[in-house]
Amino acid sequence: MPTGLLTDDATDQIVTTCRTAIGDSLRSATYFTRDDYQQLYLRNDLERDADLSTFIGHEWRGFKTAQTAYEGSELGDYNYTIRVFDNGFLIRVTNDSEGVLVTTDGLTVKDFEEVATALNSFLSGRALD
Repeated sequence: MPTGLLTDDATDQIVTTCRTAIGDSLRSATYFTRDDYQQLYLRNDLERDADLSTFIGHEWRGFKTAQTAYEGSELGDYNYTIRVFDNGFLIRVTNDSEGVLVTTDGLTVKDFEEVATALNSFLSGRALD
């Protein structure tokens, strides 16, 4: 698993943000850039064999496609993506250079909005550094 993209403080901030918003339903959290990724959290009851590099590549392309496809539409600016699967959910919060993927058990739309808003604030704050 690649490491070293984030400081320990930034890693703790993302994990704490997710745990606060999602609680025990948090399955995993992964920070990524165009070229690399770092899994920040994986719940103990989950297998450690996910193909994260493929997931990250797909989500990065998905962000770019969605951003381009809906740019200038009456929907407004892109905020985040929720994907629904048989065994959980994935939320992707991304900007032009970095993002966070979070997987969860069942959540409400309000929970997704809360974690997306907090992660967007984190990513926006990093852009100012």
